[in-house]
Amino acid sequence: MIKAGVMGGAGYTAGELIRILLHHPEVELKSVVSRSHEREFLTKAHPDLTGETDLKFDSDLSQDVDVVFLCSGHGKSKGLVEKGGIPDSAKIIDLSTDFRHKDSSHDFIYGLPELNREEIKKADHIANPGCFATCIQLTLLPLAHAGLLSEDVHVTAITGSTGAGQNPTETTHFSWRSNNASIYKPLTHRHLKEIKQSLRQLQNDFNNEVLFIPMRGAFTRGILAASYLSTKKSLSEITSMYQEFYTDHPFIYLSKDPVDVKQVVGTNKAFLFLQKENGKILITGVIDNLVKGASGQAVQNMNLVFGLDETTGLTLKSMAF
Repeated sequence: MIKAGVMGGAGYTAGELIRILLHHPEVELKSVVSRSHEREFLTKAHPDLTGETDLKFDSDLSQDVDVVFLCSGHGKSKGLVEKGGIPDSAKIIDLSTDFRHKDSSHDFIYGLPELNREEIKKADHIANPGCFATCIQLTLLPLAHAGLLSEDVHVTAITGSTGAGQNPTETTHFSWRSNNASIYKPLTHRHLKEIKQSLRQLQNDFNNEVLFIPMRGAFTRGILAASYLSTKKSLSEITSMYQEFYTDHPFIYLSKDPVDVKQVVGTNKAFLFLQKENGKILITGVIDNLVKGASGQAVQNMNLVFGLDETTGLTLKSMAF
């Protein structure tokens, strides 16, 4: 059994991670750290786990762990790693932005399995991708692989309120978000840097812009991203490229019909729908921001690191109604 620990265990991402790990056939959840909920039952912060576990939050991480998931939020993971307290032998999977950008200061591998699966298998430290970044990259990677990103890429995407974290703010409070929609951080979203990094990994001459308009939706979970650009390739040629690129990736599904968020909520799946109109290829992608966009992908990465089938513990069905 893989002994797992979670640091920063009180938020939405951690709650979803705990849910998946508790039912993973190859995992024993040993330690969940939360200073704000120290010695309280996990169900105090995550009432949906009632009847699932009698674990309590720890103030310090157990040293008897094989893998540690860092869920403490952006800007905090570097401090946790530098401070110590994580066993040297433990694999680290970080769900924040802290190590997603490649530089000489760290050895974290960018954890998008559909891009870096073989590198992930050999990694000790993994930087889990962002939720918007995951969905948008999945719509574009096959085009980059074929060298077809020859102009600016336009992306509009909408996310549920859980993407903003558990602590309520003016723009996440129910009374503001309900029956509402809004744009935020247009053309400047923090996920753009990792998206461009991955596209250049496959197409190193890509020097154009990803013109990304993020939107807040009046729902709790899920992301829908629509990416488009010009191409002279036919729809059948583009479809063949996507089928070939994702043929060995078990969570990616090419749909023959338009896709919607409810098809993937609660699962680690990504659905893609391709269409071509007036010389433009439009790729629509949908994922659950808390699963394939965060915790499910983290477990997928854990499976790869420990030599398991990457679908282990992640054969989850959506609730379509």
